[in-house]
Formats: sequence, structure tokens, C-alpha cells
Amino acid sequence: MAGKGGRPNPDARPGLRIDKWLWQARFCKSRAIAAELVEGRRVRVNGQPVSKPGHTVAEGDTLTFAHRAQIRVVRVRALGLRRGPASEAQSLYDDLDTSALESSGPGS
Repeated sequence: MAGKGGRPNPDARPGLRIDKWLWQARFCKSRAIAAELVEGRRVRVNGQPVSKPGHTVAEGDTLTFAHRAQIRVVRVRALGLRRGPASEAQSLYDDLDTSALESSGPGS
């Protein structure tokens, strides 16, 4: 990321466009669909609504968004290099949804 005068900013942390990350993590079938999700202000990053598909997400960010008939809360674990198989996509995030954990817990 360029800082003042076009020089790299040493304090900037690596990031990836949110639409690209949602696509690589296989939450959306295409980047266009991911961009529509973001532009509709249906995605929050660290609790703040975002409306630009070019918004940068980084490791450790928490995303909240509607996915299929539920609200998903995930923490970005890694930035992907490509859209790979589902097993690779699942390694990009930690699912923080407590209702999913409760339904699969002991006694289920």
C-alpha cells in the first residue's frame, strides 16, 4: 500500500479486497455477487458497515453478513491467493457463529 508520495507505507498491513476475499472463501459464487452484497451495505467489518467492494480486509478482521438464510460471523484467518477447493477456502476463516456450535455440541 502506497503512502505519501507513492512510497510504501511500512505501517500498512497486508490486505485483500473484501469482494475478492468473500469469493475466494466461497461465500459467493462470483465476485460480482460479492460486490453486490457489499454495495447493499449487508456486510460489516469489525462492526462497521462497508459499502465499497474495494474495502480492504486483513487477517484478524471480523466479518458479519447474511449468507443463505442465516447471519454469518467469521474471523479472517488468512488472505487467499486463489479460489481453490472448498477445503482450502475453509482454511481462510474461523466461524464465530455460536448457534452453529451449540447445535453440534455434546448432547446433540
